[in-house]
Amino acid sequence: MTKLENEELIEAYNRALDLEKAGKIEEAADAYKHVLELDPEDHGGAAVRLASMGKAVTPPKAPDAYVSTLFDQHAEVFDMVLVDQLGYSVPLMVRDKIEKLGLGPFKRLLDLGCGTGLSGEALNDLVPHKTGVDIAEGMVEVADDKEIYEDLYVGEVVEFLKVDEDERWDLIVATDVLPYMGELEEFFAGTASNIEPEGVFAFSSETLPDDVLGDQDFIVGKYHRFAHAERYVRALLEKNGFSILDLSPIIVRYEQGEPVPGHLVIAKAHQG
Repeated sequence: MTKLENEELIEAYNRALDLEKAGKIEEAADAYKHVLELDPEDHGGAAVRLASMGKAVTPPKAPDAYVSTLFDQHAEVFDMVLVDQLGYSVPLMVRDKIEKLGLGPFKRLLDLGCGTGLSGEALNDLVPHKTGVDIAEGMVEVADDKEIYEDLYVGEVVEFLKVDEDERWDLIVATDVLPYMGELEEFFAGTASNIEPEGVFAFSSETLPDDVLGDQDFIVGKYHRFAHAERYVRALLEKNGFSILDLSPIIVRYEQGEPVPGHLVIAKAHQG
């Protein structure tokens, strides 16, 4: 993309944002559609914004270009913003739940969507070998500086799970990953194929009330993140050979002072 084209895209995206903030939904939708014409890879997340406004079908996931751009932009201040400003503490919740359930000991951790390494830090002394994967290179660089993980990879997590690794993991965690995915079939199947028999799978999801979700498995919420129905998550776990050890309602984070509801799930893979 040339400098002129990039300037045109930025101008178009800012115009769409301004219209959305002004409550001019029809005009904003047309503006976001123009953004998609200029940027089919969708670095700004126009597709999820359109779905959030009810002006497009819900996409199967947030665009890879959008997720990587979003997190690369915030990598250096991510921990401060997420933990201090948004009240995010899911990795510590995972550790607390694992200890209360008496799970472990573990040998190998796979941290899907590892970000800057918050889950790796929270679980550091519970497992000797840790592998992290994240789509945003900037986030992985911050995680690498912390020297928590033995192995780190830059990549999309579902694609990573398709690679035939020599060894499986007996603990797989995915905190704050599902809100950037709609369809979860491949993700759960990939996790099942990479976990040891009787391994533990811990993850968080965001949700919305049944009267908002209706009969849909997932929708894009007003903060442009995916919310999943509990029944959808339960059904996919069962289909992929997991037993639920604990599924608890949690406050995932706060957005503009509002609590974002979700679930913390601890599941166990069936025996081989």
